Amino acid sequence: MSVASDSPVHSSSSDDLAAFLETELDSDSDSSSESFPIEQAHDADAQVSNHRLKRQKLEYPEEETENVASVTFSEEISEASSSKVPCEHPGTFGNMCFVCGQKVEVTGVSFGYIHKGFKLQQDEVTRLRDIDMKALQSQRKLCLVLDLDHTLLNSTVLRDLKPEEEYLKSHTHSLQGDVSGGDIFMLEFMHMMTKLRPFVHSFLKEASKMFVMYIYTMGDRPYARQMAKLLDPKGEYFGERIISRDDGTVKHQKSLDVVLGQEKAVLILDDTENAWPGHKDNLIVIERYHFFASSCKQFDHRFQSLSQLKSDESEPDGVLSAVLKVLKQTHSLFFQDGGEDLSSRDVRSLLKQVRKEILKGCKIVFSRVFPTKSQAEDHPLWRVAEGLGATCATEVDASVTHVVAMDVGTEKVRRAIREKKFVVHRGWIDAANYLWKKQPEENFGLEQLKKQGTDDVSAAAAAAASAAAAASMRTVVVRFADADAAADAAAYHIATAGFIGVSRRTQRSDAAAAAGSCVNETNKS
Repeated sequence: MSVASDSPVHSSSSDDLAAFLETELDSDSDSSSESFPIEQAHDADAQVSNHRLKRQKLEYPEEETENVASVTFSEEISEASSSKVPCEHPGTFGNMCFVCGQKVEVTGVSFGYIHKGFKLQQDEVTRLRDIDMKALQSQRKLCLVLDLDHTLLNSTVLRDLKPEEEYLKSHTHSLQGDVSGGDIFMLEFMHMMTKLRPFVHSFLKEASKMFVMYIYTMGDRPYARQMAKLLDPKGEYFGERIISRDDGTVKHQKSLDVVLGQEKAVLILDDTENAWPGHKDNLIVIERYHFFASSCKQFDHRFQSLSQLKSDESEPDGVLSAVLKVLKQTHSLFFQDGGEDLSSRDVRSLLKQVRKEILKGCKIVFSRVFPTKSQAEDHPLWRVAEGLGATCATEVDASVTHVVAMDVGTEKVRRAIREKKFVVHRGWIDAANYLWKKQPEENFGLEQLKKQGTDDVSAAAAAAASAAAAASMRTVVVRFADADAAADAAAYHIATAGFIGVSRRTQRSDAAAAAGSCVNETNKS
């Protein structure tokens, strides 16, 4: 057993371990709080005595302590010091076991975000997760891992600001005093500007009632901690649970191996699915927040950013608001019935259950959407529709409710119109996917394309581009040089609550010809 056995777990193992370690490592010397005082560990007896004295200073709630361990800390040290009970070395600081003080090589997981040089063996990680799970369930809470960039906020380097974005400098909130009322900040010491996503403060406040929350970013540690100060100025949401790329175990990937929560109780919110190759069933993919022009450039999008358009997402009906509803649904399903034995519950299966309710009862046929030579069942859009609870088919029959098409001229579309079925473009599925809610079909009809004067562009690009305009809460006219740019714009704006409408207006006939290449390989059925 280890010193962590008696660590309090009233909120999260990582927070309590951090506090515990700070207490254990405090001394009257001027040694750094981020390094283990190896020079003080030469005398084993003195080390044991020191641990015992410090243990007496820690106060734990009685019932929580009973749930965590049945032996005292001093007894563990005595056992570890005895030759009859060899220490199992559950973890280390540097190369020193934090239980017995011996120099050892531990192959395990590094938890540098909890404390510098802190490493745990996998068995110890598993044990802590089990403890944490019981504590969280007693509070009716789960774990939520949150990405930063393009999920909760958007940042840009100051030198990358476009001339049309210079106005933002006069709208920034001071970093002095309370920053909770601001949403855009100039961090000159980091040569950057950061914009918080609309509704983020309300989102974090509500989510904290249901989840113990972690930040997990591919940014470096200083950046991660500075963003945490903007999102959580009082330190009430994240504590020490701020994970950066410096803490990851695999380069350019994220993993739950550094999160002290059981996978079956962890949800992830991130804009990049590929960042989580081993945990896609835990993941809620959120539409990217492109506030700055540099963000659009980073992803090779050819549309104007929200800052350039002097617009933003809607707070009450935005992406974060939609995701919050999903989190509440999943949390409610996990804890429904109020039973004490929740060992069989798994957020991964519950999340799939919530998704399958979105298009439940819909039977969809696709027309001129997929490349001719491809298997329709293998296309991502087909799989997305099924994941949303729809049934997909290749031919129209009496049971079909929707035909998703790019052109009004196909036989499948004509039949659907005759039989008064819904005919929509693919934006209807995209919007449902990102907003986790079935969207009104009338906002995604193909007939609207002709009314908008888009006959000179490919049906594929026009349908995608009109999706945002059709679903718009407020419309901004954007000019695009070609259909590809319009389609790129729709890929982002279709699911944002700002719903920036796209009205494509071409000036040159060759733009229409270029757009036509988009459908050269589409199905002719």
